[in-house]
Amino acid sequence: MTGHDHAHDRHEGQGGHDGHGHGHGGPGGHSHGVDPNADRRWLAIALGLIGTFMAVEVTIGVMAHSLALISDAAHMLTDAVSIVLALIAMRLAARPARGGFTYGLKRAEILSAQANGLTLLLLAVWLAYEAVRRLLDPPPVAGGLVLVTALAGIVVNVAAAWCISRANRSSLAVEGAYQHILNDLFAFIGTAVAGLIVLTTGFVQADAIATLVVVVLMVRAGYGLVRESGRIFLEAAPAHMDPDAVGDRLVGHPPVTEVHDLHIWTITSGQAALSAHVLVEPEGDCHAVRRDLERLLAKEYGVTHTTLQVDHVQEELLSVGRAGDPPADPHCADAHGPVHREGPHAH
Repeated sequence: MTGHDHAHDRHEGQGGHDGHGHGHGGPGGHSHGVDPNADRRWLAIALGLIGTFMAVEVTIGVMAHSLALISDAAHMLTDAVSIVLALIAMRLAARPARGGFTYGLKRAEILSAQANGLTLLLLAVWLAYEAVRRLLDPPPVAGGLVLVTALAGIVVNVAAAWCISRANRSSLAVEGAYQHILNDLFAFIGTAVAGLIVLTTGFVQADAIATLVVVVLMVRAGYGLVRESGRIFLEAAPAHMDPDAVGDRLVGHPPVTEVHDLHIWTITSGQAALSAHVLVEPEGDCHAVRRDLERLLAKEYGVTHTTLQVDHVQEELLSVGRAGDPPADPHCADAHGPVHREGPHAH
């Protein structure tokens, strides 16, 4: 979990400054603890509801020969696992940073979200195979049992979704558990419709069709979780932030003349971080520029975890080089990414 590339960077949050005007930390400090709204009690209640109903549903699904019910039960198993992972991740993320884990274990929740997404996708593949097989050779299905069980499942999932909605959904792990249960709610609605069709018309393929609807929902939710967690693991900028636009905004603040080695990444859900090397005019006040840029980043982009290395521009940089050329500053002999300068910017 790295994003800092300068030897001049200090541990953010110390509030110290060196002779070059290197600054660290946002003006408002940092809040890396677990959100107090992330109430473990609500997650535990949802887990109890889901676990109990899942055991009942598996039994009824086998008795009724309903793949839709069994698929719903399998989905509920992933619901239960996602809640357990969210609870573990919340506990790990609350631990203070120490030793080699300089950010603590805050990305445990991202691991949890990725595990949730992968289990949804893998389970969707198996259920799709079974559903197609049953479409071609449908077994007898007890429509009445399917309908009653699905209606009960709707009630249980509404209650579980309400419980999780009371927790901190800004956490990607909690949001992953919530998406699991929300998809399961839609799946139970589809299963109830299938049970009604089987009961009233005898069209047993409706059970397999309902399963395929569940598969589509699972793929959609699973892909979303894997994509979002993957962006964080690959140190991508938050989806709502354009690094080029941020760099142009920073270099547009006088007396800044250049911004390079700009990195924006996400530590964990809702905690973006930024580091950059900023060059200012020879007569500029490095300390004042750093404070101004920190306030700008906090106000306009919501980024308060910042590491800005601020130096005076070397005289030769004012007259030598074209836009897009790597800086001649010995601090950054191997610059990363585009260089943002006054006037035409290189991207």
